[in-house]
Parts: sequence; C-alpha cells; structure tokens
Amino acid sequence: MSFIEIENVDLAYGGAARGTLAVSGANLTIGHGEFVALVGPSGCGKSTLLKLIAGLVRPTAGRVRVGGAEVTAPLKIVGMAFQNPTLLPWRSIRDNIMLPLEIVEPHRRTLKQDRDKNVARVDALLARVGLTGFADKMPWELSGGMQQRAQLCRALIHEPSILLLDEPFAALDTFTREDLWAALQDLWQFRQCTVILVTHELREAVYLAQTVHVMSARPGRLIKQSSVDIDRPRTLATTFDPQFVELVHQLRQAISDGKNL
Repeated sequence: MSFIEIENVDLAYGGAARGTLAVSGANLTIGHGEFVALVGPSGCGKSTLLKLIAGLVRPTAGRVRVGGAEVTAPLKIVGMAFQNPTLLPWRSIRDNIMLPLEIVEPHRRTLKQDRDKNVARVDALLARVGLTGFADKMPWELSGGMQQRAQLCRALIHEPSILLLDEPFAALDTFTREDLWAALQDLWQFRQCTVILVTHELREAVYLAQTVHVMSARPGRLIKQSSVDIDRPRTLATTFDPQFVELVHQLRQAISDGKNL
C-alpha cells in the first residue's frame, strides 16, 4: 500500500508563468517502511522532491499525499539530514540530538517529565551508530564522520515516519562514507521508517536502497525505476558482486541518457 504519493507534480520556482521549472510531471509512489534512493544529474530536482514531500514547498501543479492526506504544510512526521551536520556548536552531542524534542509536539509538552526516557533514547541511538560514550562531547571534539552519525541520530530521535536524506555523506572521505552506509543500513533495519535518500554516488544508492529512481536533467522527470534485489545485510564485499556492478552500470547509463531528453 502506498504511503507517499506524488501525482503529476510540477514545481516552478518563481511561479508557473515566468518561473524556473525544476520538476515536471513527476509520478512516484513509495510504500511505508521502504528505502528509496533518488539519483540524477546536478540540478535535476532531487532535493526539490524532498522539499515537496516534507511540505516545505507546494507544487505548482499536481498533488503530494502522505498517508492518504494531501500535504499542505510542513509535516511533523519527517526527520531530515543534510550534507553538512549543522550541529549547534554550543550544545553537547546529547543536547543537539534532543533538539527536535524541544520543537516537535507531542514531545515538547512532555519534555521535562520525559527527560530520563529521552536520555535513554539518545544513548540507544548513539550506540547504534558506534558513538557510545560521546554524548557529553561537543561537536568540535568529533570528526566529520562522527558528526554525521550524530546528525542521523538527531533526525531519528522524535521517531519520524519519514527520514529524508539530502546527500548526507557527500562531504566525507570514501572510507568514512562507506562506514556510514553500514550504520545507516542498521538504523533503517532497526527503525523501519520510510527513507528517501538523494545521492550522486550510485554505489551508495544500490548499497542502501530497495528501489532506485533516476531523474532526467532539468526539468526533472522520473525516467527509470530499478529494484535492488540483493540480500541484506549488505557489506562492502557486496559492492563487487556482478549483480551489484551491473545495476550501477545501468543507472549510470540511464543518467547519461536522461541528460539528452
């Protein structure tokens, strides 16, 4: 059953008449608990689709529905993580992770009385991403990869139904990035929320996702859908399997073809 539905959506920044058309005729359905990746050339509208799903922008045409209801305002059931960790430098890692609980209802109303329970949730998430013992550290005491792990915890602390990831590992070195693939896979299997990952790294998309959607050059259209029928848990060894390599090649060819549409 579809949880997220994007139906004949256009998005023109600056208005339909004279604006820049970022997304054109987008149709996409995502099931509850599914892990989806969006790939395509720079500027094709991948991040715009995330904004549409989160309710941060409204479509110029078409409809976006989540859980059967049309999205008309920012959703509280969404967690987001970006390319840069954006941790607040004056707050400890624990307090950074707990920030959404201070903002999102109903957690905000029960923040004080649930303090001990929330601290336990933070510690459990930190353990999942290999950061046990770092809750009282400041962001500047952590490496870039460790900060990204903390950002993933912050995006999940309020137990969102949807996790939107906009190139969260793009600024990291290859080895750190590959370590975080495993951490994210483990978090998703633990939480089973719906995840939509925007990435330019095709190996990352195939490693993590159940389904990979390819977008054309701007205005972005969804031009190809590939199912990743590879057993989990996936490891770095999986990336050398012929099936994995072939999928990456197919996606690369689709993106190349999409630049000329």
